[in-house]
Amino acid sequence: MYRGHELAGRVRTLPGAYYAAPDLFEVEKERIFARRWVCVGRADRISASGDFFLAQVAGESVIVLREAGGLRAFFNVCRHRGTRLCEETSGRLNGTITCPYHGWTYALDGRLLGAPHMSDVLGFDKSELPLHGARLAEWEGLLFIHLQPQAAALESEMVPLASKFTAWRLGELRALHRIEYDVGANWKLFFQNFSECYHCPRIHPELTRLSHYRSGANDLTEGPILGGYMTIDPPGDSLTLSGRAAGPPLLAAGEDLRRVYYYSVFPNLFLTLLPDYVMCHTLWPVAVDRTRIVCEWLFAPEAEGGDGARDAVAFWDRTNRQDWHVCELAQQGVSSRAYVPGPYSVQESLLAAFDREVLAALGRDAP
Repeated sequence: MYRGHELAGRVRTLPGAYYAAPDLFEVEKERIFARRWVCVGRADRISASGDFFLAQVAGESVIVLREAGGLRAFFNVCRHRGTRLCEETSGRLNGTITCPYHGWTYALDGRLLGAPHMSDVLGFDKSELPLHGARLAEWEGLLFIHLQPQAAALESEMVPLASKFTAWRLGELRALHRIEYDVGANWKLFFQNFSECYHCPRIHPELTRLSHYRSGANDLTEGPILGGYMTIDPPGDSLTLSGRAAGPPLLAAGEDLRRVYYYSVFPNLFLTLLPDYVMCHTLWPVAVDRTRIVCEWLFAPEAEGGDGARDAVAFWDRTNRQDWHVCELAQQGVSSRAYVPGPYSVQESLLAAFDREVLAALGRDAP
């Protein structure tokens, strides 16, 4: 993932407004997060009919649920006077969704079932007032939402990763650990940090001990999905604090047993695949200078309760916090009136590609 690639000319970082201007952050919500497939987490989080959670996408609250007919996503808005339907962030619905204001009641497939006293209203027809739906799709056990009804299918967006991770059987893995972080930095700084290991020798001693910061190579270098692999150095068997594997390998054999794959999926997903477990980060922009990050660790079901899983979580929790701290320092710096764009190194070619994706999504030319 981190081997240097030629940069086309002298490529510089984005201007400070892209990280610190509130008005530009609002534009990003509408032109990026409201117009792209956004990962909202694992499908196994809602495993039984009636299970639900709320996702916040581009300022919208969306109910993601499972019902007898499958997975559904609805705007958290009553069709009567717009009241928010669900207040709890997750839980189980007892067969219906009921508005807390006037008692309008909806089936889990979105149909309006009951509306007190509305039968007295001339021409009132319940069938004309189902909940507004958002598009929902599943890929490798992950759920994605798109707020636009005419969006292209998720599968077409994920073509660069098609069949790449079949051996991991991602949909069969279990999310055994989950940590949420609240970090004082712009969401784009995390993409840029994830996409290079130029910083690793100074920031990540534990990671550098097990995986050389200049190992590996990129294979996706342009577009919404970027990344590649790095190697795991002997005598380590995986990326854990001890260096020992977190559990039995997910793979049968081959060079992938000595590799870590890192891919960013625009605009809010990081995938990290190791021989024995998988880590997923989802990013949730809260403000121009604040991001909530959800990190989940996926293992084979038999790893539950084992020391190896805890070893892997402890390793990445430490690494995450090292990254989050330096991203907060970066946020403070790019917010200064003294900041001007600086040149990227050849180890930061994916950052330049990410910047191009941001600018294209915003309909802007390179500064």
